[in-house]
Amino acid sequence: MDSLLKLIKKDASLTPSQLADLLGLSVGDVEAKIEKYKKDGVILGSQTLIHPDHYSDETVTAAIEVKLTPEREGGFNRYAARIANFDQVQACYLMSGAYDLLVIIEGRSLQEVASFVAEKLSTLEGVVSTATHFILKPYKENGVLLSCPARPERLAVTP
Repeated sequence: MDSLLKLIKKDASLTPSQLADLLGLSVGDVEAKIEKYKKDGVILGSQTLIHPDHYSDETVTAAIEVKLTPEREGGFNRYAARIANFDQVQACYLMSGAYDLLVIIEGRSLQEVASFVAEKLSTLEGVVSTATHFILKPYKENGVLLSCPARPERLAVTP
């Protein structure tokens, strides 16, 4: 990954002028590279990370383990694409280990998440089983600490 992409990934709020200063490039060069990255599908979007205590709406987030029967030609790709297209799905990852996909969803309530799993996800062709885990409190997201103590604490060392 080039230096410009690393900076944008870490802090998308940096202006082209700030990026140019950090990289020793002209503002025009930075703007041109960013536009090319967008056109080429390298930069797909940008988001602001907001502390969960300040959300205006209450949401429930769940991580769902999904076991699938792979397709002969496409493996898990067609299933993953179909699942990722649901509005409730925030992220969908192919995994190694005991399950095949990890699906992160958001809903307005526990019941809404349960309904999504029971009515939409588990009824899909190829889905063998699901296991839903509700996220109770986030501590770190996208590399950013959300809740940390006022000063670092040393953990007790016991023999």
